[in-house]
Amino acid sequence: MRISRRGALRSTLLGGLATGLSACTTTGTGTRAEPNGAQFDHGVASGEPSENGFLIWTRITWVNAPAGAVDLRYEIATNADFTDIAYRGDTRTSAQRDWTVKAETRSLRSGETYYYRFLIGDAVSPTGRSRTLPTGMVSAARFAVVSCSNYAFGHFNVYDAIAQRDDVDAVIHLGDYIYEYSTAGYGGAVSRQIGREHQPDKEIVTLSDYRTRHAQYKSDAGSQAMHAAHPLIPIWDDHETTNNSWEGGAENHDLGEGDWNERRSAALRAYYEWMPVRDPARGQAAEELIRDFQWGDLVTLATLETRLMARSEQLDYAVIGAELATPEGLEKFKTVDLVDPSRELLGRPQSERLTQTMTESVASGTRWRVLANQIIMAEVTTPNLTPIADSPAIAELEKVVPQIRDFIALTTLDIPLNLDAWDGYPAARERFYAAMAEAGATDLIVLTGDTHEWWANELRDNSGRRMGVELGTNAVTSPGSSSYFGPEASTYSALLAERNPMVRHHDPDGKGYIDLSLDRDEAKATFIAVDNILSLDYAAAPRATFDIIRTDASLALNKR
Repeated sequence: MRISRRGALRSTLLGGLATGLSACTTTGTGTRAEPNGAQFDHGVASGEPSENGFLIWTRITWVNAPAGAVDLRYEIATNADFTDIAYRGDTRTSAQRDWTVKAETRSLRSGETYYYRFLIGDAVSPTGRSRTLPTGMVSAARFAVVSCSNYAFGHFNVYDAIAQRDDVDAVIHLGDYIYEYSTAGYGGAVSRQIGREHQPDKEIVTLSDYRTRHAQYKSDAGSQAMHAAHPLIPIWDDHETTNNSWEGGAENHDLGEGDWNERRSAALRAYYEWMPVRDPARGQAAEELIRDFQWGDLVTLATLETRLMARSEQLDYAVIGAELATPEGLEKFKTVDLVDPSRELLGRPQSERLTQTMTESVASGTRWRVLANQIIMAEVTTPNLTPIADSPAIAELEKVVPQIRDFIALTTLDIPLNLDAWDGYPAARERFYAAMAEAGATDLIVLTGDTHEWWANELRDNSGRRMGVELGTNAVTSPGSSSYFGPEASTYSALLAERNPMVRHHDPDGKGYIDLSLDRDEAKATFIAVDNILSLDYAAAPRATFDIIRTDASLALNKR
């Protein structure tokens, strides 16, 4: 079915959530200024679901901003017309928080759907819908899994497709929720074509820059619809700060952009202001966005942080490529540099918490264990690309990536595809697998973003022991290898499969999300793609479906 988002968004939020505001002095759309000058131009959102509550978010846009703090009311109801109020509360915000607002309640019933809204003076926000976590015996759960939403590359039709659904328990965002680039950089040409140029037009570095970029992303109608329809469980990857970030810096940060710690702090402050996540507790570092969620006895969902807490600096083929051309250099890379046990990704505190979470999950008899993870976990060897080295597609790619032929030369060497992924930290991955095995959690469902491609991988440690399966989602808008390799993209996938038997499925085409459904007997993952992101008209359809099958103490994949 083809969907016109303009029509869909007029007739829904979603399925009529805003109709309950008809008795108020506003339409509930957040687009019209009230006498007190308050507007809700960025919609509403919810997150951090628990068995007795959740966090709700909005942001006030002022015609004339007041000098000091302001108080708001909020209401949570069991119905969309707010005739059955379950909770009322007050909260406060100011320019110090960029006029963003958060409130959290722990007074609701478990496993229930609620509706919420904010009120200030005569202004009423759009209506949002959220859900508390269930307890006890749970029969089913369903998640929409997304990643890599670059405003410049297209409309957030994937978000809109998710918003149309009423069977989603939560949206899991695996990072790259915003991108940091200027209008002259990544995505700039496409953004000028479709009228979605980044604001500010420069690469974002300061707190004001990051706030402006977050505001722009939350101005998108598809984004607002998704946030209003479902609770969000997000993790960040690198572009929420800047490309290929690690504990002490980033590939896309140089001395001309100031102190790295200041930039990171600015990015994280804006993230906590603009996202429906709980602020760090007193004494907790801002980098520690790690938590877990429990859907009764059915699902344990744990989130990872692989960027800012502990990650060692990435190895880089652009730097070490010449060394790999010699047998001695290649041997040193494979046996010393790459497998250096001091190279870290998660860090001990996070690993210990994750081990405890999974130990408790197994001991309690929870049926499924799911990890929200940023980067490809499976071992993936670079495909030998020499068969396509002389193709017209590579000649075209060389115009924008001059180093492509140097990289193709490296692909004959049986080395990892992506050093920014877990493959760049194999010792850390083995430590992680060992900890999960100790916890009895060798049946992980790992959800992964970052690559802008679809993946279905089986996970094994160095001994060959099964550790579970990995499902990689394509992007909301960001381009993958299909954009780079053009007509050779399918050949690229075939060459990848030749060298990587644990990669059960790889597909570089089609922006979209993963529909992950789990019940007591089985789990199923459907890759759902939209056919267009360059306008608001699109169709969404399944691209591939996998059954996740229990085998001994682990899991396997069966493609339908």
